[in-house]
Amino acid sequence: MEHITLLLGIVIVTALVFDFTNGFHDTANAMATTISTGALKPKTAVAMSAVLNLVGAFLSVEVAKTISGGIVNEDGLKTEVIFAALVGAILWNLLTWLVGLPSSSSHALFGGLIGAAVMSMGWSSINGGTVVTKILIPALAAPLVAGLAAMAATRLTYRIGRNTDTKSTAKGYRAGQIASAGLVSLAHGTNDAQKTMGIITLALVTGGVLNPGANPPMWVIVSAGVAIALGTYLGGWRIIRTMGKGLTDLQPQQGFAAQTSAATVILASSHIGFSLSTTQSCSGAVMGAGLGRKGGVVRWSTATRMFVAWGLTLPAAGLVGAGAEFLTKQGPWGIAATAALLVGGSAVIWVLSRRNAVDHTNVADDEIGGSDAEPAGVVTTAIAAVTPPPTGAAATAADDDHVKATIPAPTGSVADPARPATV
Repeated sequence: MEHITLLLGIVIVTALVFDFTNGFHDTANAMATTISTGALKPKTAVAMSAVLNLVGAFLSVEVAKTISGGIVNEDGLKTEVIFAALVGAILWNLLTWLVGLPSSSSHALFGGLIGAAVMSMGWSSINGGTVVTKILIPALAAPLVAGLAAMAATRLTYRIGRNTDTKSTAKGYRAGQIASAGLVSLAHGTNDAQKTMGIITLALVTGGVLNPGANPPMWVIVSAGVAIALGTYLGGWRIIRTMGKGLTDLQPQQGFAAQTSAATVILASSHIGFSLSTTQSCSGAVMGAGLGRKGGVVRWSTATRMFVAWGLTLPAAGLVGAGAEFLTKQGPWGIAATAALLVGGSAVIWVLSRRNAVDHTNVADDEIGGSDAEPAGVVTTAIAAVTPPPTGAAATAADDDHVKATIPAPTGSVADPARPATV
């Protein structure tokens, strides 16, 4: 066994930084719908999610084993390759966070690792069967399965409660949302925290500290759990706004159905070692719940941007990872240049994000100025026609003014969910 070298230490720290960005990038998966429906206050929601992410990190190591010994061949793999892979994953995470798109942190990591490994050792270094069966197939199936399950659950929920008073049942569904959001957070910890555990374990194997096929040491599990919990508590407010308000407008019944469906899919995949994207699962569930309510709509312009980001994640992170590996192969100065690229790129993205800041005070706003607001159109008009007004006198008055300004006076109630919307 060899001691941890300086380069290996840098890789471990960089992996924990990725885990931190994974936490705030994916907070929306668990808490966006809970915040948007008012079931929990924003800061309370992210604090609860952070604690449960930490707990979830200790429940399984199956996904970590898939990453540390399944995607790439360990023979001949160098520590610099893992460093380059993490650079690609972190920069893509930060870029998609800047524009508020819920892309997959998991696929960013996989793309960076594949790109760096191919640049270093060629295509023979990739285990194609594992990539297809445990990454690509779950990537296609997860949002579809979660979406269909959420749609069916939403329709069943409304059918069961069709003869009950909406206001009297809303409180119960909000309580259910809190429980299901906790389940999603727990599931996120069991799936996403393990990806960093797997990467650190892989780095330790390449550095000769661990034997091939070894399980993550306890200190790796603890550090990965703490890093993702801290990132979750920071709150990825931009993506929370997109998931909670940008895709569709959810009632408590829909939020409960979406989160329960997503948590079921994520926990099942973690149990069998499928490293799927929790972001795609939760986004699919939110869209399914939006379509499950009669008259419900999905903002397809936002959804299309999200689909494009999903498709670009693997190749884009792979290209950055390959470029970073090309630099690290040049020796110490190349490694230093790659580190400078990571720090400089991260700093630029952070400065750009300050131009239109989103935090817990305005994350639930329908529009937050600038180009983030979706232009009024057919979809927006349809949503205004079917969405119940927000609570509170001032909010109700503002919503009434918006409806009068954007749609003709309909027959019956503006918030009548039985009137179909045209998307």
